[in-house]
Order: sequence, then structure tokens, then C-alpha cells
Amino acid sequence: MAKLTVRDLDVRGKRVFVRVDYNVPLEERDGQMVITDDTRIRETLPTLRLLIEKGGRLILASHLGRPKGKREPSMSLRPVAARLADLLGRPVAFVDDCIGPKVEQTVAALKDGDVLLLENVRFYPEEEANDPAFSEKLAALADVYVNDAFGSAHRAHASTEGVARAIARRGGLCAAGLLMERELKFLGDELENPARPFVVILGGAKVSDKIGVIDRLLEKADTILIGGAMAYTFRLAQGYQTGKSLVEPDKVDVARAALDKAATRKVQFLLPVDDVVATPVETGKVDKKGRPVIEYQNPRVNTDPNCPPDAAGLDIGPATVKAYSDVIARARTILWNGPMGLFENPQFAAGTNAIAHAVAQATQTSGALSIIGGGDSVKAVNKAGLAGQVTFMSTGGGASLEFLEGRELPGVAALTDRPADGGGCCCCCG
Repeated sequence: MAKLTVRDLDVRGKRVFVRVDYNVPLEERDGQMVITDDTRIRETLPTLRLLIEKGGRLILASHLGRPKGKREPSMSLRPVAARLADLLGRPVAFVDDCIGPKVEQTVAALKDGDVLLLENVRFYPEEEANDPAFSEKLAALADVYVNDAFGSAHRAHASTEGVARAIARRGGLCAAGLLMERELKFLGDELENPARPFVVILGGAKVSDKIGVIDRLLEKADTILIGGAMAYTFRLAQGYQTGKSLVEPDKVDVARAALDKAATRKVQFLLPVDDVVATPVETGKVDKKGRPVIEYQNPRVNTDPNCPPDAAGLDIGPATVKAYSDVIARARTILWNGPMGLFENPQFAAGTNAIAHAVAQATQTSGALSIIGGGDSVKAVNKAGLAGQVTFMSTGGGASLEFLEGRELPGVAALTDRPADGGGCCCCCG
């Protein structure tokens, strides 16, 4: 059922708890934590400006990183408050906690249109545990709840679900922000009855990450294009050799079942006809996250469905790019989730970049509806400078996948249903 949105709310003079996703990348410079990408902050501005215009008193909450329930100064949201103030062009108050007397006093002093950002909710272990008492303390700060953090909506945490339930129990309304509304529209409504041909492009590392999406989309898509390392599990299921490519041998039966379902439903299910392979060599070094650094030698195009025994498949090849691009050019609806290869490495980025351009081209020249389903696909489109040339880019990541699988997201389920007649709210947040 459709949910209430901020457009439906009368919030003048009311305290509005807004769950945002300010989990932004930070790095230390001269002893200060500096935001390196403020995209997630910018994406909330339309919702915040509308609520400010409506006279709400805004209390913003977010997580940042994984502090594991402890105070971690490097994961403080203080730098976010400063950047948000610059972007909004108005003061943003910050309090170095999210519950307690100091927070309550600051909230009590808010006037219509004021904005307050609370400290990282994950500094408390009760946040991820969705602790009822913690949820009630957060909920006591507000009259109305708004969730604009779709990327966290698949988590049943205190700030994403518990607070909404607590506010709803006392008669308060819980609504989607404008960003959340767009996510639900494009990943839900627009894909319910897509204009055809409906082409789905799926990539990434593992079949296990995408099998739920594949299974569901096999019931809707006309064509599914497979790329990335997951293609090699499908090749293994077809009896081909995969060399040193990343595969999931325990998911061969799952891959075979997907191929059988595609055939039964007459869905065109395309796997790469060529690929770019290279020989992986261990360097003995580790990266910043402690992972081994692999050097790839002798990159080359391989036109044999079998991967050489000393090589790993790392990108789709030129013949696959052409075949996939031809399919994309005829599409009326396109959903893309997952890169075509190890696109972070320039040696293996050509396939992903080509698909990004094909999707943008279909959108701009043929009027196709193009939806980029979060995560690395969004990074690839941004890296190619094509963000403004596709219809919609999801902020979701894991939430996008779960939503596309048809799972109910706790953060969405907790929002107030729109009246059956489709009209707006008639109780003015009573």
C-alpha cells in the first residue's frame, strides 16, 4: 500500500524526527575529519527545505560508519552539521548526543524552521538492537516521524523502525521523505508494469547476492544480461572451465535453476560471449583494509567460453559489449544493478563504462526509463560522468536488492499507509 509522504503533512510548530542517511566518507586532514563526498547530504535537501518551508522543527538522526556501540570521535556527525549548514544556507545546531537532558533542552528551544542534527545514533548499541526503551527516548523528542534514508530501510534499527512504531502508537504520523518517495516509485511502482521490452542488467561478484533478484525479475523481464564475476558461476553450471575466476561452486545448482526458469518463461538470458582475462599474481602486499594486493598480468580478450587455467575473467569483452548494447538500445525500461567486471581497475573498466554509455544513450535518444539499482552501478555511472543522463539512481545498495526481491523493508513498513482513496492526510498530524 502507498505510504504518506512529507507532502501530506501539516508540521507547522511540530517537532519532526527525520531519519537521514549521512553515512558519508570521511578522511583525516591536519587532525580534522573532512567529508570527501557530500552526495548523501545533498540528496536530503529537497525534503529538509520542504519541511522548513512548512514550519517544522527538524531533528535529524543518522548513523555514520560502524562504531560498534561506542563513542568513536572519527565517526562523529559534527563535520556533517557544518557541511549541511553551508548547503542549506542556514544554521544547523549540533548536539554531541542523541538522547538525554542536553538533547531534550536543545529540542525544547527549537523554533519553527530550525534544524538540529543529533550525534551518531550508532554510538549506542541499543540502536542496532532496536531496543524499545532507546526507541522511546528518541521518539519522545518528536511529534512526527519522517524517513528519508532508503539505504537503511532494510535494517530494523531503533531510528529506522522503532521510533516510527513508538510515534505511531501515540497517534503520530510517519511519512516518507522525498528521496524515499522516489526510491519507492522507481524501484516499486515503475517496475510493477514496465514498458516493454524490459531489460535487466545484472553484474557483481556473486550469484548468491543476486539470486533472489534474478528469480523475481525472471517473472517480469524480457531479457536479462549477466556480467561480472557472477557470470562464471553460470558458465560453471553450463560445464565450462572457469580458470582462476571468482566462482561459487556451491551455487551451480542455483544458477542452473535460473537458466531453466528463463528457458521455461521464454526470457532471453544472455551470458558473455567473450571476456577480458588476466593472470592474477600475489604481490605479498596488503591494502589499507588488510586485504592482499593482487597484480593482474597479461590482460587479453578471450573468445573461448572456457577460461584459461592460469587466468581470471575480469571484464566482458568487445563482442559482448556490442551484443548487450544492441539489446539495451531497443529497451523501453532498463534496470541495472552490478558492474560488468573489476571496474575499479582501469584495465578492466571498459565493459562497465560501455554499458553505462549504452544505458544513457537509450535514455536520451529513445526515451527509455533507466533505473540504476544502487551500489557500484551508481559509482560507475558517476565515474563516467553520466549521472544526469539516466532516469533514476538509487541510493539503496542492500536495501535496493531486498526491495527488488519483493521483501518488505522494516523502515518502509513502519510508515503510515495512505488512505485508501489516495487522498492526503486529513488529521493534520493530530
